Amino acid sequence: MNVKVINSSISEDFYLLTFSGLQNFSYVFILTIVLMYLLCMIGNLILIAVVWAAPRLHTPMYFFLCNLSTLDMAYVSTILPKLLDSQISGKNTISFTSCFTQLFMSVACMATEFLLLSSMAFDRYVAICVPLNYSTIMNKKICIVLSLTPWTIGSLNSLLYVFLISHLSFCKSRDIIHFYCDMKALLRASCSDIRHVNIAILSEGFTLGFLAFGMILISYVFIISAILKIKTSAKRLKIFSSCSSHLTVVLLFCGSSLSVYMNPESKSSTKQDLILSLLYVAVVPVLNPLVYSLRNKDVLDVLRIPKFTSGRCLVIVKPIKGI
Repeated sequence: MNVKVINSSISEDFYLLTFSGLQNFSYVFILTIVLMYLLCMIGNLILIAVVWAAPRLHTPMYFFLCNLSTLDMAYVSTILPKLLDSQISGKNTISFTSCFTQLFMSVACMATEFLLLSSMAFDRYVAICVPLNYSTIMNKKICIVLSLTPWTIGSLNSLLYVFLISHLSFCKSRDIIHFYCDMKALLRASCSDIRHVNIAILSEGFTLGFLAFGMILISYVFIISAILKIKTSAKRLKIFSSCSSHLTVVLLFCGSSLSVYMNPESKSSTKQDLILSLLYVAVVPVLNPLVYSLRNKDVLDVLRIPKFTSGRCLVIVKPIKGI
């Protein structure tokens, strides 16, 4: 039997079919996605505004965190609004241009976040393990290189995949079993030979993905080793609590994304990919500003959290050097 295929063109639409059967739970699902989107945007915007307004937070750590916040906002804004639109309007079509814009942004943001998390882990390693040389090692030039390199590699990497996948032929139905134009979902919808794309995904996953993840883990091994040498138990517990929460979010993002793209295809892989994709697309961007910054004493001090005394609200304003 001959399978009718059509070449990709901007006049053709794709169909996102993932959540088309959630009519009974649509309101709960929509409210959940709206809440997660708002929390991500508000949390990250607050972080960027606080860092910009407070000169004492103009340090490498918060510079990298602002990069991460910008990245997360771009990531969720590319995917979640379209998901909400399809759930509210019932229209599951997406144009060729919009689909490959989502593809470019999703791949670029994921690759950039892997490398940016590596830069942040290196920054924390230097701050905790070699604090006396911190200002020398993490100078302005190094910080710019460690932030621009992830964005550059991530964008170039994404352009490669957009080029490869956009030149594939797709089956007549053009159905995408996912909630956005995910790379693996597009490959499933293709009627072309996709072995060269799969080889590229696996090769890059083992080099870029696992290399960056390995660097993060190695950095945290040295960090935890240095923490255990701290004599003051209270200080040791405070630093360990902060680092463990950071590492948990890193493991959640890296583990879920690597599991999706490095997992071989099977009958159950599609459903598993959807659940894991929701973790790194929606959940992790919400957790990042909470775990990395809004629990941080320096950020809370700049926000001047009000304290209540005798039924009246007293705003405790502490003098901040440099403001």
